[in-house]
Amino acid sequence: MPPDRLPRFGDRRRTRVGLLGGSFNPAHPGHRHIALLARRRLRLDQVWLLVSPGNPLKPACGMAPLAARLASARAIGDGRRIVASAIEASLGTRHTVATLAALHRRFPRVRFVWLMGADNLAQLPRWWRWQAIAAGTVFAVLPRPGYNHAALAGQAARKLRAARLRAHVAPVLAALPPPSWLFLPTPQHAASATALRAAAKGVSDHRPQAACPTLAA
Repeated sequence: MPPDRLPRFGDRRRTRVGLLGGSFNPAHPGHRHIALLARRRLRLDQVWLLVSPGNPLKPACGMAPLAARLASARAIGDGRRIVASAIEASLGTRHTVATLAALHRRFPRVRFVWLMGADNLAQLPRWWRWQAIAAGTVFAVLPRPGYNHAALAGQAARKLRAARLRAHVAPVLAALPPPSWLFLPTPQHAASATALRAAAKGVSDHRPQAACPTLAA
């Protein structure tokens, strides 16, 4: 079965799966770095790279087609331990809270851990029903250059302070009930999709750009 397709009737195996969502516009070595570290430190069986059909908080223009972004995510995975998937398109969800709820229903015996970079923790209060995300799924935050201090001092971290665990709990995080989360100190990778797109476009193009609206929430 292709890695972007869900089993029709769910999967009842007891596994630990990390979920790394994003636009992957494009996927890059930094994503692979996070996936490999999280799988090892959190003792996960798999990491799923959830390629979003369209992030409501990101501009629609400049976003590559889903098929191209999925292909780039597959290129950094191995199809077995790190699996690229467009399952949000299959589920018909765009908001993380809806995606997680659907996955918990479809895979009732899988222990999911939501994975996010510190940049996403910093902007988490902008996500639709973000506190329901934390209440329904454990999550791990991985460092991103330039974001860590602000993220850990931000609104989401403050509101969820009582649920934060020490990093040494990482190997059993998947087995704990939500709300539970931790910041996982790891070596950082400087790659970013924004920089890759800018490099691909070329620095010589200085033409004014039209305003780019975000996708409908």
